Amino acid sequence: MRFIGSLRHSPGLWRLLAVRLTSQISDGAFQSALAFSILFNPDRHTDPLAVAGGFAVLLLPYSVIGPFAGALLDHWDRRRVLVWVNVLRALAVIGVAATMHFGAPDTAVLLSALLVTGCSRFVASGLSAGLPHVAAREVIVETNALFTTLGAGMLAAGAGISTLLRAIFGSDNDGSGSTLLAGAAIALVSALIAAGFATRALGPDQPDDAGRSALYAVVHGLGHGARVAVRTRTVAVVLAALGVHRFVFGVNTLMLLIVVRQVDLGWLGDEVRGLAAIGVCIAAGALAAAFAAPLLVRTVGRRTTITVSLIAALGGQLCLMELTPVTVVISGVVLGLAGQTIKLCGDAAMQLDVSDTYRGQVFAVQDALFNVTFVVAIVIAALSVPADGVSVTLVAVGALLYAVAAAGVWLCHPAHAARVPVTVGAVEQAG
Repeated sequence: MRFIGSLRHSPGLWRLLAVRLTSQISDGAFQSALAFSILFNPDRHTDPLAVAGGFAVLLLPYSVIGPFAGALLDHWDRRRVLVWVNVLRALAVIGVAATMHFGAPDTAVLLSALLVTGCSRFVASGLSAGLPHVAAREVIVETNALFTTLGAGMLAAGAGISTLLRAIFGSDNDGSGSTLLAGAAIALVSALIAAGFATRALGPDQPDDAGRSALYAVVHGLGHGARVAVRTRTVAVVLAALGVHRFVFGVNTLMLLIVVRQVDLGWLGDEVRGLAAIGVCIAAGALAAAFAAPLLVRTVGRRTTITVSLIAALGGQLCLMELTPVTVVISGVVLGLAGQTIKLCGDAAMQLDVSDTYRGQVFAVQDALFNVTFVVAIVIAALSVPADGVSVTLVAVGALLYAVAAAGVWLCHPAHAARVPVTVGAVEQAG
């Protein structure tokens, strides 16, 4: 009821939600069109391993630049950032469409798409950093849960738009280029909605490095964001837990990708059907987290919620010790639930326990951690997984990491951040 009341009395919250949803429709349309353009384009014959490597290239560069660029979210008016970065994203999508239309090599297409990916992640960090300005602190976890759930739906809607346009324009280079333009149009809609916010409505109220140049802020962005994240114990602990989860999730992703190709798992044995089923299981777990996480945080607090989630993830990981359709499904649901619950607790920690002056930089640090640990895990798994993908050792290592993380969270997370939101800066002082 308090959450519904917050929506009713905060028109800014509705506008921020609209910006996020249109932004994620744009992401879904672009990502789907790009995948279709490379994987299912009769004009191209791409090695799937090369495509996987290409998308790793898309993740890592922004992960290095993002923590520096995140300083701009705490230096400039976040409203202006959301407007102009969406405009830049639209122009970048048009650039990708042009490279596709003229039949450029896959490497050129993916390098062009790099700018789009960076803009998308920058917008996402800006939306998260600005949320506390339009949402009541008492319902911040519920708000994040709703935004995340609806956002996932909008990603799917964007993919549906690209599928429809592909059927209309065709699957060759010309048709792929036309299909990609949908993402540009929707990004411009997102920019137009963001322009409706008043100046500084999303912060920062007290800009970091006020009086300094934007270049100075960018150069010092990584240091400021990392320093605040480490000094704020609730944030440091939950980021460590997220890093562990993303590492194990990355190892599992590559392992199961090989397993569904090489091992007879009954109805999961078909590659496309198996991967789709696993994806649905993970999504179902994440959806359940949208309802479970707010209730758990309000009842037992963030420390216990994160610890219980890691213990549940440990159980889900152990299910993979014996690969059957049932154990894979159970593991997918449990790991999806646990991972999304930890992520929602992490968002709450950064929004409630970090000063608005540094919040954008800390979110950028989290984004980098998310991507880097995932890619590192995939590389390590690729170097150690056997030909059929079945590795009891890798599964056991993942389970051990979850166990260590659960103990670490329980011992290191401040107990006083149990059930109620803490005041901004309180945790920094306590830590």
